Amino acid sequence: MKFVLIFVSLVLLVCVLFGRKSQVESIDIIKGNNIYSQKINLINGDKLEFEKFKNKYILIVNIASKCGFTSQLKSLQLLQDKNIDDLIIIGVPSNDFMNQEPLNNSQIDSFCKINYGVTFLITEKIKVKGDLIHPLFEFLTNKDLNGWLDKAPSWNFNKYLINKDGHLIKHFGSMVDPNSTKITKFFSSNESS
Repeated sequence: MKFVLIFVSLVLLVCVLFGRKSQVESIDIIKGNNIYSQKINLINGDKLEFEKFKNKYILIVNIASKCGFTSQLKSLQLLQDKNIDDLIIIGVPSNDFMNQEPLNNSQIDSFCKINYGVTFLITEKIKVKGDLIHPLFEFLTNKDLNGWLDKAPSWNFNKYLINKDGHLIKHFGSMVDPNSTKITKFFSSNESS
């Protein structure tokens, strides 16, 4: 009987110790999988520092000027304007889908401002898929790096939502309008809506 009690006590002790260890490891993994260490340049060449957006949502969208979804630039700007205290929108130009972004950085910047009144952040033109994928999109599309999802953009205007702690929490395809309640429900200005 004494042996059984010792054995059960040891088993419980091991379970508690390993349970605590795995909880600590999972917390470390979550802490390590945030966007704040990522680097990319803005369209004007300045460095974008994600860390300055702590405590805000970040919506990253691969954009293109010659796409059927390009009018979403206006919706993205409206979303940014409505949620200025809670949300940072970052447009990431890419020519990875049917050559729908033939413009250079300067032309993209002008196009977005003149045609859609864009004031949200726009990065340099990058690759969002394939062998030359930019590290930012490698992070967004690789579960081993972001801790949540393996989902490459299927077309232009895919949307990746980062929470206020810097973790990827949602992906929305091209068909989801930026002002859809699927997206707006995350922001405080829309909580009462």
